[in-house]
Amino acid sequence: MTGREILHKMKAKAGFGPSDTGKGKSKIFGKHITHGFHLVKGKSNHAMEDYVVAKFKQVHDSELGLFAIFDGHLGHDVADYLQSHLFDNILKEPNFWTETENAIRKAYEETDSKILERAIDLGRGGSTAVTAILVNGEKLVVANVGDSRAVISKNGVAKQLSVDHEPGMERDAIVSKGGFVSNMPGDVPRVDGQLAVARAFGDKSLKKHLSSEPDVVVEKIDEETDLLILASDGLWKVITSVMSNQEAVDSIRDMKDAQAAAKHLTEEGLAKKSKDDISCVVVYFH
Repeated sequence: MTGREILHKMKAKAGFGPSDTGKGKSKIFGKHITHGFHLVKGKSNHAMEDYVVAKFKQVHDSELGLFAIFDGHLGHDVADYLQSHLFDNILKEPNFWTETENAIRKAYEETDSKILERAIDLGRGGSTAVTAILVNGEKLVVANVGDSRAVISKNGVAKQLSVDHEPGMERDAIVSKGGFVSNMPGDVPRVDGQLAVARAFGDKSLKKHLSSEPDVVVEKIDEETDLLILASDGLWKVITSVMSNQEAVDSIRDMKDAQAAAKHLTEEGLAKKSKDDISCVVVYFH
């Protein structure tokens, strides 16, 4: 067991680890925006590998809502690192306010480089990520690598903002880099027979065939916007679909409390026999 793993276990046992549930709200005058999050550990033997960021932060004269799901694999250290560093790296980009999409792409790339440089400390694993930055309650910028997902609802209609980076969908790019995609009966497609996502942070041994370039999308927040859901793939799919985007929206649209809504979604995932870790953030635009 590494020093980081021992420290992680000591912090969790003492109650100093990341909270598994929580809530917050915007402080912008005239807007009623609330968020809540909830995490549940799956039935696997390894430690919890999901991490969440959900907070509002004043930066200069603006308020930013910072929301993210980091789903680790082959260990939790990379996801833990992302929780602590990715948003800071994004906000440090000098062109964040003027070219937000490019700043996020650059920060993702530079953060992945730092993770690879620290592979001895952080281990051989990696993490997917979906991040959402809400600027003054008016503009939402979503980025992702991997298969954690962001779904927005407008007038009750679900719209997926992120892209599920599945190996089968990116086979040509993987093969062009010298890799291959396995497709064994009863299993999902995997990069080099190992990883079930085509893009991720870390994973140094696979990085020649694996991308960390995010898909980035900007969405305007208006009076038609109901809610935003970020969740790890434990909610959306385990070999077969656990819950569709519209089902997820429908199940919480009439709820009032974002934390209760996030918990409800995790419980729905468990009820549908998901065995993976499930982490969920819900943002209500009341």
